[in-house]
Amino acid sequence: MSTAAAPVRSGAVLADLLPAARHRYAVDAALVMGGAALTGIAAQIAVPVPGSPVPVTGQTFAALLIGTALGARRGFLSLALYALVGMAGMPWFAEASSGWSMPSLGYVFGMLLAATVVGALARRGGDRSVLRTAGTMVLGSAIIYAIGVPYLALSTGMSLSAAVAAGLTPFLIGDALKAALAMGLLPATWKLLGRRS
Repeated sequence: MSTAAAPVRSGAVLADLLPAARHRYAVDAALVMGGAALTGIAAQIAVPVPGSPVPVTGQTFAALLIGTALGARRGFLSLALYALVGMAGMPWFAEASSGWSMPSLGYVFGMLLAATVVGALARRGGDRSVLRTAGTMVLGSAIIYAIGVPYLALSTGMSLSAAVAAGLTPFLIGDALKAALAMGLLPATWKLLGRRS
């Protein structure tokens, strides 16, 4: 069995390039569990935001990278596993929290949908160039906020404008930095794989 890198082909995501012809289900299961664990670890990189119940974390970046690297199906399963295990009591949401009654849970649901969407876009080449990656990351972030901010408002009794001020505005600069990192990382990985194959 060869362990050489698979040729880069259209319609593929990074995870599809792993050599696993005979053990695809085991590899997929490991990728899904690994993606959930990575999201949980990244969630512990947390900086409190004064006046907001939502900290700045690494989990949104992890969720978007997992979606693009694993594709829509595996990305969805990975974030679904992360959400379900966290709601069941595993303390791997932001700041070692868990459960289903926290005001930031809407962002976790947003990450689930965003990982699915960016995974579908990655399969169509949405992570192969700097500009496409930027668009993919911006759309993924917008999906997270579209679910997270209204959930924050409903769960805390905030007005929508107060939820935007507490749960969106303070995070825009960090999201721009995360998108810039992805814009360099993902296309460079594809370029490197293209040279090797």
